[in-house]
Amino acid sequence: MQILTWEESKKAEQYFQLAWKIAQNATCERSKCGCIIVKNNIIIWQWRNTPPHNLESQRRCTCDKNSYHRKVTDKTCCIHAEQRAIMDALKNHPNEIEGADLYFMRLDKEWNMSKSWKPYCTICSKMALDTWIKHFFLWHENGIAKYDTEEYNLLSYQYNE
Repeated sequence: MQILTWEESKKAEQYFQLAWKIAQNATCERSKCGCIIVKNNIIIWQWRNTPPHNLESQRRCTCDKNSYHRKVTDKTCCIHAEQRAIMDALKNHPNEIEGADLYFMRLDKEWNMSKSWKPYCTICSKMALDTWIKHFFLWHENGIAKYDTEEYNLLSYQYNE
């Protein structure tokens, strides 16, 4: 992980601002998240978290995560913003995703930008790694962090609260 310099952070902040705007349109009732995928300073895709196909019949936002069996490994209610962005980028820009950068933003309860936790989602980290996304960016309390995607995946498996 590398914390960006002040100069590097200025460009990244623009992408996080856009991810924040996208997250405001998330239809998940539990968490509002947005994601931007960028290559060569061009946004190749953006998305937010939603139920599968945005179908109300698939919404799980009010389910208690502890009610699921231990074999249900992803207890989140919606498809993650990162997953959506990666899947849509593969569909719409399949030749652009390799070497791209991913920026992720979550909103707090007042819809402000929320600082990120340590890497923890192995589903998104594996998906980013498998599609050759180069870097994963998170905005932490101590600054904007740039992770090599392989490192991000390894750290996701080491996460413990």
